[in-house]
Amino acid sequence: MPSEIAVEKKKLKNPPLKLHYLGDRALRQPAKRITKIDDELRQLVREMLQTMYSSDGIGLAAPQVGINKQLIVIDCEPDNPAKPPLVLINPVIKQVSPEICVAQEGCLSIPNVYMDVKRPEVVEIAYKDEYGRPQTLKAGDLLGRCIQHEMDHLNGVVFVDRVENSLTLAQELSKNGFSYQAVKPVA
Repeated sequence: MPSEIAVEKKKLKNPPLKLHYLGDRALRQPAKRITKIDDELRQLVREMLQTMYSSDGIGLAAPQVGINKQLIVIDCEPDNPAKPPLVLINPVIKQVSPEICVAQEGCLSIPNVYMDVKRPEVVEIAYKDEYGRPQTLKAGDLLGRCIQHEMDHLNGVVFVDRVENSLTLAQELSKNGFSYQAVKPVA
């Protein structure tokens, strides 16, 4: 269910939240479940959306802005003002498709690094919206990939941890000022 929280989809000179980058401990901690869904949390959602739009992102997880909560905002159509963003609170993967697809991913926490990542083609999740209403969603294509990418952040996993070509990855990271030592490959 699309979010009812409205923020203008535009770049701000000074986004309200500060992004954390690969190598930062904030990105490696498992996020805590949210127990209280209130106006304060909805304000955080607004600030996360403003920060995401300001950075040309299509998804942002709370740990990326140093907030250890299971909260994600996603907007795969940032140029479409009529399409509201998606707010996922305490999302849980219910099912993944057996079909795997490979596609290029990038991350606001690792600017300018784009690498191929294998993920299930379709994912089904359960979550709460910004008013605490339980929702389920089945998503494939860009949205499905984005959900899986952002949910990884809630578990302290960054997309580069899933890249299989370590040589190319090390070169790309180095070229953009990141250390390959910050990668924690997932099996």
